[in-house]
Amino acid sequence: MSLLNVGARALLANQVALQTTGHNIANVSTAGYSRQSVVMQTVPGQFTGSGYIGKGVQVATILRNHNELLTRQATAAQAVQAGDAVRAERTAQLQDVFQGGTAGLGASITDMLNSLGDVVAAPTDLTARTVTLTRMDEMAARMRSAAEQLQQIGYSVGEQLKTDVVRINQLAVGIAEVNEQIARVKGNGQTPNDLLDRRDQLIRELNQHVQTTQIPADDGSVGIFVGGSQALVLGANAAQLSVGEARLFPGSGRQALYFNPPGAQPVELNEDMLGGGQTAGLLRFANQDLTEGRNLLGRMALAIGHELNYQQRMGLTLDGQRGKALFSQPARVDGRTSGSAAGFIDLQVPLGTSRFAASEYEVRFGDTPPAGVITRLSDGATTVVADLTAPDGVEMDGLTFKFTAAGAPRERVLFQPFAGVADNLQMLVYSPRDLAAANPVNAAMGTSNGGTLQLGQLQATGQHRDPATQRIVGTGALTPLPPGGASLVYMQADPVLGLPAGFVVQGLADRPLELLPPPAPYTPGTDRVPYTPGEPIRIGGWSITLQGTPKPGDTVTVRDATQTGDLYTRNSGNAGALMALRDMKLFDEATMSDGYASLMAQVGTRTQSAMYAANLSGSIANNLEASRTAVSGVNLDEEAARLIQFQQAYQASAKMLQIAQTIFDNLLQTVSR
Repeated sequence: MSLLNVGARALLANQVALQTTGHNIANVSTAGYSRQSVVMQTVPGQFTGSGYIGKGVQVATILRNHNELLTRQATAAQAVQAGDAVRAERTAQLQDVFQGGTAGLGASITDMLNSLGDVVAAPTDLTARTVTLTRMDEMAARMRSAAEQLQQIGYSVGEQLKTDVVRINQLAVGIAEVNEQIARVKGNGQTPNDLLDRRDQLIRELNQHVQTTQIPADDGSVGIFVGGSQALVLGANAAQLSVGEARLFPGSGRQALYFNPPGAQPVELNEDMLGGGQTAGLLRFANQDLTEGRNLLGRMALAIGHELNYQQRMGLTLDGQRGKALFSQPARVDGRTSGSAAGFIDLQVPLGTSRFAASEYEVRFGDTPPAGVITRLSDGATTVVADLTAPDGVEMDGLTFKFTAAGAPRERVLFQPFAGVADNLQMLVYSPRDLAAANPVNAAMGTSNGGTLQLGQLQATGQHRDPATQRIVGTGALTPLPPGGASLVYMQADPVLGLPAGFVVQGLADRPLELLPPPAPYTPGTDRVPYTPGEPIRIGGWSITLQGTPKPGDTVTVRDATQTGDLYTRNSGNAGALMALRDMKLFDEATMSDGYASLMAQVGTRTQSAMYAANLSGSIANNLEASRTAVSGVNLDEEAARLIQFQQAYQASAKMLQIAQTIFDNLLQTVSR
């Protein structure tokens, strides 16, 4: 009988081994499956006087080949890789918006500025003027098109976030259900391998969307936490996540992930605490990368529109009228706050656009308002302000911040000065006669001049010195000229009186901007403006550049162009000033014609950084997954070898039973005689 028992146990044990090996082979392509092995142990022997006689083998358990540390490391690395990959994919789409070549926005800006050359050459040619206005309208259309593409990317990101959240909630419910099943069978003393594999796979899928922390419980279940400490799954209970607008600044368009505990108010999760996962990557793209793209485009639209509008207003149309704005531009942008503060940014930009930074700004009131701090969010640069409600406002980066009502202590206000500028950029001038190509002033050399003095350039600038701050600001105003005009008379140096050589301005009381501001003295009609060939002299809202060597007494007279007949119709000085804007540094030390290249470089750098991060995290995730599968994965060659091994053992066990049966039968026959 002992031989029969040994054979039967061996047969059953090898049958389980064969079944387990077949189970491994069947699940070789099952995601998350961990290879299983049969653990056999010797049945305690029977004691006899001759020693212990073996009683065979039995199956102790079915072992799951699994390394908890490697699994968690691989899961965390895959979460980071998923977040980096989706962000790299989206930044590549952002880069496609700002393409180069003839179809790009940069080409339209260049074509618009270059078309002014024909107007400069023939200011009365309506065809040339029409071409320029058409180029301007095309540039505005491409600005709007780029803004619309950014909106479409933002919309698709929002929809993907919603889809991801739905999947997160489904996976959370699935993990809770498996937790319940595992806890229910935990008391039988054996490990439910397939249920554990299923749960681990669900956790891996969940981490593709949002990175989690897993904490095991005594009953065999696993708690899943997101955002650092929020319990998404506890035992058999699952909470829900949702996505929506951030609460801090209503209407800002910033996205946030919310944790929705049962029976309680949603909790906004800190974006920095989310770690990896597609949801975290999409939120970073929407709130950082896409925001920067909008700010870069909006800054360009605001700067170009402002500078062209300003110079257009400084000129005269073919009908002798001051020019009107070429493009629609917002006059102000209101701050976003949920408190009592009321503030806006004045976009008249009297100091010009060269200091613009493509950024959002946050104003935080201190413990004793109206004192506070203005922070440029793109790099964290701050400006401490003693009184945010000062009547003239507070200037930072060329923008003027004004508050009509101070906020409560530590109240915060968000400003987005460039966010929607390109979306609404429209051409306002369609008649070629309304293009202000002529200067409102003209100049003439004195008929009795003896030197080689010549006119280099005459341009209306509208620049004056602010009496309060003594800074040069663009007001757009011109000081009225007397009927005979204002004269610049060249005087030689007077060593006795200590006067240098230069021009004396007669007919205007304004202080030339090249002279030192007050309290430095200036006597109109007496004090002299130093002359350097090729360097402008700015006074009364206009600028004149002279060339050559004058002699004492040589004069230049500047008159109101509308008081000298219709000569202004053949003047193209303001068109030349408009064309000269292409070489003016607008922002980031780049000219108007090169500003788009700077924008492309910034977006391209961000895209390359995202792709590098995705490649690096992908390499780390692949290596860790390879280490995990080296422990848990199924190798068909190994399983085939085990099949042969267990098949032979099974056949030998069956043979053992056959022999035991033959011996037992012979024994019964002998006894029966």
